[in-house]
Amino acid sequence: MHKNFLQGLSSPQLLSEQETLFGCGWRMQVCRRGWTKWEMCMDDMKGSIQDTVIDAGIFDGALGIVTALSALKVLNISGMLGKLRRPVEVIAFSDEEGVRFQSTFLGSAAIAGVLPVSTLHVHDKSGVTVQGALRENSIEITEENLLQLKYDPESVWGYVEVHIEQGPVLETVGLPLGLVKGIAGQTRLRVTVKGSQGHAGTVPMTMRQDPMAAAAELIVLLESLCKQPEDYLSYDGQCTASTVQSLAGSLVCTVGEISTWPSASNVIPGQVTFTVDVRAMDDLGREAIIYELSNRMYRICDKRSVLCLIERKHDANAVVCNPGLSSQLKSATYAALKRISGEDLDDVPILMSGAGHDAMAMSHLTKVAMLFVRCRGGVSHSPAEHVSDNDVWAAGMALLAFLETLA
Repeated sequence: MHKNFLQGLSSPQLLSEQETLFGCGWRMQVCRRGWTKWEMCMDDMKGSIQDTVIDAGIFDGALGIVTALSALKVLNISGMLGKLRRPVEVIAFSDEEGVRFQSTFLGSAAIAGVLPVSTLHVHDKSGVTVQGALRENSIEITEENLLQLKYDPESVWGYVEVHIEQGPVLETVGLPLGLVKGIAGQTRLRVTVKGSQGHAGTVPMTMRQDPMAAAAELIVLLESLCKQPEDYLSYDGQCTASTVQSLAGSLVCTVGEISTWPSASNVIPGQVTFTVDVRAMDDLGREAIIYELSNRMYRICDKRSVLCLIERKHDANAVVCNPGLSSQLKSATYAALKRISGEDLDDVPILMSGAGHDAMAMSHLTKVAMLFVRCRGGVSHSPAEHVSDNDVWAAGMALLAFLETLA
């Protein structure tokens, strides 16, 4: 086997070659089995996402698709593809990130059968709905036929996702690959603060109802609450000491987007809107944080005589990867790393994922497992995102070893 078997796989020429190999094309339509971007209509699923965030890198999501296609190409060339005991499907999901519609996992949730019908009517900043965007691309999805996109759980054996780590752990331990034990639960909020718009030079400070100042206090509250949850949460029958302790190791909170109206330097804003992203491995603890945050936000807004609207835009419970499937993937990863280095390893690292992945939605359909790939500096969602060729190769070898166990 040549080390360069993964090189150049994102080129249009190679995509065309893959279409010839597998008899299917790069398309988006309602297929016999589901709503995907790359459809092979088989049973053992490998995949990731093909969308990303604004001003991002080239590895987030795409690495998992390229790795899966590459492994299958090697099996096809070697004559092993037809000897697999289970058919294999590669999927490139659409809109995992939720950047446009603030609703994540649109593709994977649809085929897992957990996408709410109401999602079709969610709109972007330009007023275009999900249903409208699909219709613009000649895809007619209605409330009536949405559930027809769901895969039959009896026909799916499992789902494996390869993804860059998006964190610094693997680089710190000096290994290219790690197994994912679980994925943190996530809640996204949109907070709108409405005050009294006015002239920046004529309204006295004591008479202002300034939504920007109120939003600033709310954001600092979020930071304090998530840094020291034990100082804010009260213990009761549901929120226990163990819940708070679990938050200390996994809770992260972020305000990633903020906008103001009318957004002029000489105007006291009339409205400020910002997003809140809360993640934790403990679902009950995450709910306790949202509850406490919301109550304290409303009290701050009342004190400042501004209105506050808190909308829940997305919820996903934490997911524990399937032990059996993960064990198979771990063994394959160990074998691949040993094959590459020629040395015995202590073990394959086990990591938790703070980032959301399509595996969360797919866990409602079938058992899931994930493999993380080291990225430089732990940087992701940035143009500086980078994975070395050697680590891409290692990921491809691990997935290939896993597929060979199906022969």
